[in-house]
Amino acid sequence: MSRLLKNLVRRKSATALLTDFREDGHVAGTDLLRTLRLKDLVAFGIAAIIGAGIFSTIGNASAAGGPGVSLLFIFTAIACGFSALCYAQFASTVPVAGSAYTYAYTSFGELVAWIIGWDLLMEYAIGNIAVAISWSDYFTAVLNGIGLAIPEYLTMDYLSASRGYVHALELIAQGHVLSALPGNLQSAYLAWQAAPTLGGVKLIADIPALGITVLITYLVYIGIKESKRTANLLVLLKLIVIFIVISVGAFYVSPANWTPFAPNGISGIMKGVSAVFFAYIGFDAISTTAEECENPQRDLPRAMIYALILCTVLYVVLALILTGMVPYNELAVGDPLTYVFSRVNQDAIAGIVAVSAIVAMASVLLVFQYGQPRIWMTMSRDGLLPAVFSRIHPKHRTPSFATIVTGCVVAIPALFMNLTEVTDLTSIGTLFAFVLVCGGILVQEQHLEVPTSQKAFKVPYINGKFILPLLIIAGLVLLILYNGTTGIAHFFSIEDGSATGWDVFKHKIPLMGFILVIVVMTVLTFTRNLSLIPVLGLLTNLYLMTELGITNWSRFLIWLVLGLVIYFSYGYKNSKLATTKEAAVSGK
Repeated sequence: MSRLLKNLVRRKSATALLTDFREDGHVAGTDLLRTLRLKDLVAFGIAAIIGAGIFSTIGNASAAGGPGVSLLFIFTAIACGFSALCYAQFASTVPVAGSAYTYAYTSFGELVAWIIGWDLLMEYAIGNIAVAISWSDYFTAVLNGIGLAIPEYLTMDYLSASRGYVHALELIAQGHVLSALPGNLQSAYLAWQAAPTLGGVKLIADIPALGITVLITYLVYIGIKESKRTANLLVLLKLIVIFIVISVGAFYVSPANWTPFAPNGISGIMKGVSAVFFAYIGFDAISTTAEECENPQRDLPRAMIYALILCTVLYVVLALILTGMVPYNELAVGDPLTYVFSRVNQDAIAGIVAVSAIVAMASVLLVFQYGQPRIWMTMSRDGLLPAVFSRIHPKHRTPSFATIVTGCVVAIPALFMNLTEVTDLTSIGTLFAFVLVCGGILVQEQHLEVPTSQKAFKVPYINGKFILPLLIIAGLVLLILYNGTTGIAHFFSIEDGSATGWDVFKHKIPLMGFILVIVVMTVLTFTRNLSLIPVLGLLTNLYLMTELGITNWSRFLIWLVLGLVIYFSYGYKNSKLATTKEAAVSGK
């Protein structure tokens, strides 16, 4: 048993990884091309962050939180900022692809590294599927707007059509008229009715989602230079449109719409946490480019911080513009930017926004499709996945097989299934990665030897011994002031947990666990003088995880258990660290 535990926490040496790093255009053991500069990395960050958040999810978040949702963007950015600083330190000291997977391997050991790597694969895959489906919806709407309609059964996944058809039939049987039903139900009904049948199966598939995934996968496959140029162009177009939206929208803002600022209180603002955080998950994708950067130790930290700051400013301004142009309760729509300009009779701007959404979604898909194969590749190089995943194309110098697999993992589900009910797994997976990266910095500072360099970025050390307890007390005071003693008791959800049965109590488990972690981290920070920034990063991201509900936690744990089965079936025995150690022992 002791040997098993020792193997599960075997670590990759950060010093050895840094030794492998070379600045002559390659990394030892790879053949990737170093071509990305600071501006390219910032563009990648903006491409990943500004997408579905601005053109879709910001609407529902604003409808729940009112103008106060702008504060949620700031809070989420601060939580991401703590994480970004920790990512920056790892990226600077260990400039190797793999993102949080590699960082966990050097700090927590192999088992935790596998867990976070498996988690990242889920996060990127589900996120990409959601983006591909959303892109298809916008693309289809634009084509319909210019009179180039595509049959419904070619623009909708089979699952949505089947469910929508059944629901529409139920409503029609109750006396409702088809033309009066919501647009999505009308489309599903028509798609099911018109779809051709083969062997008793309706031929329904989301062809635009397949098309964009194939196109983006091809770009990522043929090389980093092509991906870089495409990302830079898409980001430029996207920023131009956003500045047009802000400039024109400012003239239609009515300050009266900002009152009340938080109509549903703190709980209303926090309802949008999943949607808002989904907008920020892209900045960690920058760290997957480490082996293709000209100067990763200098440029990766800067790119993460610059992209995060710029995108936060744009999100806050846009949230205020949207809630100022129309009453917040009108924004629960899938295309809020298009809606607000149609509402003020600016149809030309609304049309431009609709077209630009296609560009925005494509850029997000590009960055995510670029990042995921690099994680497959890194895990394969460590022996935790078959060697074919780390195969580098001799001409394009990209992880060719991993890129093709990534394309299939996204394209096939997007073609036939709608995974909207599990898209929150993307947020919970990203938050979990952030928690471990912040924790990894604490572990390294306390126990491990970290390679140092004049070039390396380091998280500023602030002793949290007294500051953290004061911040927690201040938070409790604010909760009491804004929610009262009854509200705070309800916030912590402990007082009536056992009285309402397991079905209610189970939803309180994540928050109760978070309270326990706060107590433990406060004690550790006080006794061991822990650095404040990574501690705050760990706690804020863990709190955001509690907001995602027990259902998402259950699905997340099921995915991790599946990953553990694969690890013990293959990765544990084939790990390069294990085989190297055995070879060393046999050599003796």
